[in-house]
Formats: sequence, structure tokens, C-alpha cells
Amino acid sequence: MINKYKHIVWDWNGTILDDVELCVDVGNNLFRRKNIPTITVEKYKSIFTIPVKDYYIAAGFNFKDESFEKIGKEWMDEYEERKYECSLHKGLIEVMEKFKRSGVGQSILSAYKQDNLNSMVNKFGLDKYLDHVVGLDNIYAASKLHLGKELMSVLGNGHGETLLIGDTVHDYDVAKEIGADCVLIAAGHQPYETLLKTGSKVYRNLEEFYKTI
Repeated sequence: MINKYKHIVWDWNGTILDDVELCVDVGNNLFRRKNIPTITVEKYKSIFTIPVKDYYIAAGFNFKDESFEKIGKEWMDEYEERKYECSLHKGLIEVMEKFKRSGVGQSILSAYKQDNLNSMVNKFGLDKYLDHVVGLDNIYAASKLHLGKELMSVLGNGHGETLLIGDTVHDYDVAKEIGADCVLIAAGHQPYETLLKTGSKVYRNLEEFYKTI
């Protein structure tokens, strides 16, 4: 694999950052305040999707009394206060080191807000591995497709030269649209069975993926 690709494009939330349990906890705190039933991690993974607004609807919001923007900000305010409770996924550094030693470029493409993403990347010391860090200009995680197209234009890599590593069906869809190959890691926001339906190669975790590169 290392000899095949010129560049690796990483997703952030759920792929690099192990934040699923925090997302569920923050969500449940919000649900309690809004008199919506709380959910388990398993339920969260089964209904999570991008755009995130659709996940909120699946969880029980109708956005008649309060807007998605208001609800999303409430969620993000607590997430931002607690985000450093999260750690990097086990095996991440080993994978990034291996790509770096082999001269393969690496970037992050995320639906997370750009300035928040930059601060976390620097806090965890990942900037030394990365050529580009690309996030959204807002907190509402609608889609990162347009950013992916812009990144591919900057990279200038043809088909078959870039690999996107993610943890959701949206990551697969983005990879397909921007002309990148894709592998999915089932340790994040969507379950193994859901990811398999894309037809992409799916690994249980980054440690399993490491053995293939």
C-alpha cells in the first residue's frame, strides 16, 4: 500500500480522534434538557449520519420549536469544553509514522470547524505529519465534499494516487466523488456492518489496518 499512494487524506472525528463516547455523552445531556430519550453508544452508531442534522432528526428532534442552529450550538459548546477528554485512536501514531518514513504525504479533511481543528492538531502534536489541515468554516458538519475537491486540486494527484481513510459512509462518498481510493475504520461513528455496505475495504481498527501497509 505504501508504494501505491502518494498521499493519505485522513478524516478527523472518529478516525484520528476517539470521540464517540464523548459525542454520545454530550448528546444525552442535550436530549435530557429537551425531554428526548437518551441513547446508547450502539444506538448512536446505528443512527449517526452526515449531514448531522439528519442524525438529530433520527434521535427525535423536529426543529419546530428550536432551530437546528441553536441545538447544534448547544451541543458544540459542551463538546468544545470537554474535547480534550478524548484521546487519539490506538495505533494512529504508528500508522502516521510509517507513512511519513516512506515519504507518503498526509493531510486531514474534516467536517470539524477549521480553527478548532487546527488547535487540536497542534495540541496532539500531529502537525509534523501533515501537509494540509482542512476543515469547515462553521460548526454544523453539513458536508466536506467541496473541501475535498479543493484539496485534491491542490495535491494534483490523479486517480489511484490518493487514499482517504475515514470512519463513515460519508467519507466513502467523498472519496468516490473526489477520485480517491478509500478504506474505512470501524472504530468510529458508524458500525462495521454499515461500512461494509459501501463495498469499501473495512478494518476493525487502526492496528488491524497497520498490518496491511
